[in-house]
Amino acid sequence: MTAAQAHSSLHHLLYLFAFLSFMKQGNSLDNDTLIELKNSLINGDKLTTWDPLTAPCDGNEPIWEGILCANDTIWGIRLEGKELGGNIDTEILTKLPFLITISFQNNSLEGQFPEFKRLHRLRSIFLTTNKFSKTIPMDAFNGMKRLKKVYLANNDFEGQIPSSLTTLPKLRDLMLENNRFEGAIPKFVSNYLTNVNFANNNLSGHVPQRLQKFPKSQFSGNGEFCGPSFGECKAMITTAMIIMVALVLVAALVAISAAICILQQSSSSSKDDLQVLPYKTGVSSNHDQMEQGVGKTTVTANNVDLSLTLNFLKDDTEKFDLADLLKASAVILGGGVFGSSYKTTITRQKVLVVKRYNQMNNVTEDEFFKHMRRLGKVDHPNLAPVIAFYYRKEEKLFVTNYFENISLAVHLHGSRSATRKLDWPTRLKIVKGIARGLLHLYDKLPSLIAPHGHLKSSNVLLNRDFESLLTDYSLAPITNQEHARDVMIAYKSPEYKNQGRITKKTDVWSLGVLILEIMTGKFPANTLHQSKGGDVEFIKFVDSMLKEEVTIDMFDKEIGAFNEHNEEEMLKLLNIGLSCCEPDVEKRWDIREVVDRIEKVKETSENDDNKES
Repeated sequence: MTAAQAHSSLHHLLYLFAFLSFMKQGNSLDNDTLIELKNSLINGDKLTTWDPLTAPCDGNEPIWEGILCANDTIWGIRLEGKELGGNIDTEILTKLPFLITISFQNNSLEGQFPEFKRLHRLRSIFLTTNKFSKTIPMDAFNGMKRLKKVYLANNDFEGQIPSSLTTLPKLRDLMLENNRFEGAIPKFVSNYLTNVNFANNNLSGHVPQRLQKFPKSQFSGNGEFCGPSFGECKAMITTAMIIMVALVLVAALVAISAAICILQQSSSSSKDDLQVLPYKTGVSSNHDQMEQGVGKTTVTANNVDLSLTLNFLKDDTEKFDLADLLKASAVILGGGVFGSSYKTTITRQKVLVVKRYNQMNNVTEDEFFKHMRRLGKVDHPNLAPVIAFYYRKEEKLFVTNYFENISLAVHLHGSRSATRKLDWPTRLKIVKGIARGLLHLYDKLPSLIAPHGHLKSSNVLLNRDFESLLTDYSLAPITNQEHARDVMIAYKSPEYKNQGRITKKTDVWSLGVLILEIMTGKFPANTLHQSKGGDVEFIKFVDSMLKEEVTIDMFDKEIGAFNEHNEEEMLKLLNIGLSCCEPDVEKRWDIREVVDRIEKVKETSENDDNKES
């Protein structure tokens, strides 16, 4: 053996000795690291097999629960359904050098997204069904080139999908459903994507080509998507473009300046006596601003001055300028029977919805402004208020607050998950909120025959606490009657079908239909979308419910467990819904009796509670 060979052999022996020493030392360090992890978690003491006096692994067999082993080395942690709380301290996990997979599914972990980018070796992250919230940093997955599986479903994440996810070259599974992600779905570089789910978020826009091969159900419960499988794509929009749609088109470029002057003069002469509150945003010349002092702002969109007056209905509303709206980005939320809705983000704290209504051109300007004044006086925690509006003969814009938890219809009929089910207490809470909001409309708008007129599950928003917020209410007086008859729920009632009229009890009938939908999970055909023959299907839904025997079998299977403690109350609410649907108007209860009966429904039977005690 030459000297060089001897030196080489000695080098390898020393390396092997060092490696074996490292492995032996590493095994003892693993014990300390895992105990440190256990102590950092809420309810970590439930990991009773994690005993510092024993080794976590015996060869390939785990001794401690939730540990994955190979040759006495820990390569994975799988702590699922252990009622663990707190957050994952990635500083601790960096001490496990061979860790490649972690799963904390079905726990109660919360807070910021853990700094997994410190664990470059990770191939799988499973965090489905926890309580994580807030925005995931854009660089959260930087450098994780081996990562293949990311499961973040059923949490409360918000903001945009982090861009660092899109750069992962080996990404195969991406499960993001049932969160509050917003914006567009980005393009992914990975050629290995085989399993994705974006359902039930606040996403919208163009679906990248590589993702269009997946079923549409994996994109449901979001805003409006476009692409070959989703419908025609429109150009990227801004709020300025939305507003421009509502303005008068100028016939010739040379006439723009003159046209705007005419519009401004007309606006200042005709609107002064109709303005709802003494606050306007709009455009004017510098001369106008100097003379009038306040309330005017000059803005430009596409190099054309736009004349637009926003009328605010609430004097305690934080005012925003037209310039703020024009600069804000907008996302299409969807199109309803009245027009399209757009989510508009002015600042992180101020997110609004701009709704376009194009079936209100038969009402006079004076009538429209008077009715909007009446709506401005309506104030109730179960009613989503109109903040401001814009009037133009052919088209109207309504500005409302944005609520994060989407509509009742999506929760009832969209893609469901274990954490988003509507149990019995939640459904009762929702019904009571709807009833209270409806009664307030009756009290504040006594001159309206049907104070709501369009009560359906897609017009009930739910906030983060699942409180009901009624929308699209009291529109009948300012909606073109032919359009109202075609689309509004009040005009689907038995009294309109049989006698061509609506009454003070028509909203009660709509409430009854909604209660049946909430309790049974059945879907009235045209409450969400207008379709040919919708009236017939709608009546069939109500008639079938009235003819069926009222039993517990009618309840939605997603409502959760029911027993002798709540069965009586659930049946009580279902019967109230059926009574509201009484075809004979004279026999149908009035709104006050209905609300009184609903308020008396409890989560559990008081008699059964007394028996328990």
